[in-house]
Amino acid sequence: MNKNHEPAVYVVDDDAAVRDSLGFLFSSVDLKHHTFASAQDFLTAFQPDLAGCLVLDIRMPGMSGLELQEELNTRGSTLPVIFITGHGDVPMAVEAMRHGALDFIQKPFRDQELLDRVNTALDTNKRVRTDNLETSQLRKRYESLTSREKEVFAKVANGKANKVIAYELGVSQRTVEIHRSHVMEKMAARSLANLVKMQIKLMRN
Repeated sequence: MNKNHEPAVYVVDDDAAVRDSLGFLFSSVDLKHHTFASAQDFLTAFQPDLAGCLVLDIRMPGMSGLELQEELNTRGSTLPVIFITGHGDVPMAVEAMRHGALDFIQKPFRDQELLDRVNTALDTNKRVRTDNLETSQLRKRYESLTSREKEVFAKVANGKANKVIAYELGVSQRTVEIHRSHVMEKMAARSLANLVKMQIKLMRN
């Protein structure tokens, strides 16, 4: 397994005491983790396929947590972000959530409260990565269809009967049946309902 695919908690905080404390907490429950003293340090190590979640201080010298979040958004990161905030930072954290942050937690916080939110974030990232992988595989299968098969796929998934498709395409019903069979096989569709779901997913992505 690519090491980037192993879920981990990425902590970005300029306070060494906080990094050490969170590192000890995550070690105590066997959570793989990495700590960074600045947003720039994390960006240097960042790769788009990182799995896990990001625990991020909202206020840091240099690039702030909010600015790091914006940069990660432009890089297509799927890492859920949990912001660590002070009391006066709540409005900023709410704004960050409008830009895709998963959660924020106010200092001082209980260890279990943070662990609960981290586990939720890890579960969220796992679902997103699984969905992205499925969509990528689905797209590859779709691209393996010929132009005519794609036409038949669209019409079948929209509920049209073979004879109607044959009339619209100016081919025989038997030809449509052959194309339809190829579509079902190449798309690995178990049923018409399954094919419809695939079309919906492709249209959404």
